[in-house]
Amino acid sequence: MLRMQVQFTEEQAEALRREARRRGVSMAAVVRQAVDAALRGGEEDARWRRAVAAVGRFADREPDVAREHDRYLEDALDR
Repeated sequence: MLRMQVQFTEEQAEALRREARRRGVSMAAVVRQAVDAALRGGEEDARWRRAVAAVGRFADREPDVAREHDRYLEDALDR
C-alpha cells in the first residue's frame, strides 16, 4: 500500500471517526472504501438506474408476488 497525506475539515474528520467506529474499522479503511465506491460510481449508477427503471414495470401482474414469489417461480420452471 502507498502512504498518502490527505487533509480533512474538522467536521469531515469527526464524521469519519464516527463512521469508522460504527463499522468497527479504521478511518483509513473507511477512506479506502469511499475511494473505491467513487471510482466505480459510473458503473454502480448505471446498475441503479436499471434497477429503478424496473420498479413497477410488472405492476399489472399478480398482486401477491411479494408473498407468493416461490410458487410463481416454481410454476414457471415446471413449464
